[in-house]
Amino acid sequence: MSQDNISRMRPPLVPLATLIGRELRNDKIEKPFVKYGQAALAKKGEDYFLIKPDCQRVPGDLSTSFSVFAIFDGHNGVSAAIFVKEKLLDNVLSAIPQDITREEWLQALPQALVAGFVKTDIEFQQKGETSGTTVTFVVIDEWTVTVASVGDSRCILDSQGGVVSLLTVDHRLEENVEERERVTASGGEVGRLNVFGGNEVGPLRCWPGGLCLSRSIGDTDVGEFIVPIPHVKQVKLSNAGGRLVIASDGIWDALSSDMAAKSCRGLPAEIAAKLVVKEALRSRGLKDDTTCLVVDIIPSDIPVLPPIPRKKHNMFSLLFGKKALSSVSKSTKKLSAVGVVEELFEEGSAILAERLSKYFPANTNSGLCRCAVCQVDQTPGDSLSVNSGSFFSPGSKPREGPFLCSNCQKKKDAMEGKRSSRPTVMT
Repeated sequence: MSQDNISRMRPPLVPLATLIGRELRNDKIEKPFVKYGQAALAKKGEDYFLIKPDCQRVPGDLSTSFSVFAIFDGHNGVSAAIFVKEKLLDNVLSAIPQDITREEWLQALPQALVAGFVKTDIEFQQKGETSGTTVTFVVIDEWTVTVASVGDSRCILDSQGGVVSLLTVDHRLEENVEERERVTASGGEVGRLNVFGGNEVGPLRCWPGGLCLSRSIGDTDVGEFIVPIPHVKQVKLSNAGGRLVIASDGIWDALSSDMAAKSCRGLPAEIAAKLVVKEALRSRGLKDDTTCLVVDIIPSDIPVLPPIPRKKHNMFSLLFGKKALSSVSKSTKKLSAVGVVEELFEEGSAILAERLSKYFPANTNSGLCRCAVCQVDQTPGDSLSVNSGSFFSPGSKPREGPFLCSNCQKKKDAMEGKRSSRPTVMT
C-alpha cells in the first residue's frame, strides 16, 4: 500500500485540551475500571513483563492514578530485559515536570518516554553487557492510552466499535523499509546471514551484530544505529472503552492482530490472555517465548467488556506512519465521528532532536540548563543544544533548548552516525 493511500486512511489529530474539556463538561462520564490478565509460556526464558495498576501522578493522591503495563522481550541473555523492567518507569517519570495539571502531564508524556528510553539505554550500556531487549510500554490514564515501543513486540486496541487498531510500529528490518534506509545511512549494513557456499538465509539483519531489529534497548555489541528511540502513539478511547492486547513476538509470529482480538472477545481479561497464548501455541507451536497481557478499559457501570455484536462492520486496520497526516477518507471521518478512538499524538522519528522539541519545560533553576534526557543540571557552558553541531539545519537555533549534557550529546551524535559512544566490552 502506498504512502498516499495510508495518508488518506488516517484520522485527524484532536487537541488534547478539546478532549479533556469534553470530559469536564460531561459529569456523567466517570473514570473507567482497568482489568487485566497475563499469560506466558517460556522457551528461552527471556520474556519479562511489568504490571503496575496503582501509579499516581501526585504521590498519595488517588485521584491522580494511572496504570502501566509493559512487555520486555530479551535477546542474547536476560540482563537488558531485567534492567529495563526495573529502571524505565522511574526514568520516564523523572523527565516529567512536577506540579502540572493532568492535561500538561499527558502532553509531556510522549517526550518523557523518549527521554526515559534513551536514558535507560545509556545506563545499561555503562554496565558493559551485551544483551538487548524490545520494549512495549503502555500508560493508561483514564480514557487516554499512550504506547511507546522499540522492537517487534506489539500492542493492539480492540475497540467496542469492532475496529482493531495497531498502536505500535514493528522495527524489524525485514518489513520496515524506512528503518533499513536509516540504518544504512547511519553506517550500518543490512543483509542476510551468509552460510557455506555463499547462500543467504534467514531474515534481514544489520551488521555488525546480526540483529534483525533496528531499534532496541541495550545491544552494546552492535552499531549505534540500533537506537532506543521509541515510536510513541497516544489515543483517547470513547466512553465505551476497549481492550488492549500487549504481547511479545511469540504471539504475533503466530497470529494476526485480528486473529488475536477475535480469539478472546467477550471474555474476562484473565481468561482472554490465556486464550490468546493457547491460540498462538495451537497455530505455531512453542518456537519462542510467548507472553501476553490483556488490559480492559471498562466503563464504571459495566463489569466486563460486552462481546461485539455479530454484524458486519467496515473492518480495517489503521496503518500509522512516522508523522501525523492531514488527509482523511470518508470512512475514517465516519469512524472518528462516532468516537471509537481519537488520535492525540504520534511520532516515530529516530532523530532525537525531532523528539525533544515538543512541550519542553522551562528550567526553574536560575542560571542552569537541564539535560532533556538525563535531567542533570549544568552550567550553560557545559550544555549543548540538541540543534548544535555541524549537522543542524540552517534555520535551527543552536543556543536554544532543549539542551543535552555532553554524555547525552555524544549518544545523540552516535545514533546519527557521527561517532561511536559504545563502551569497550571486555571479553
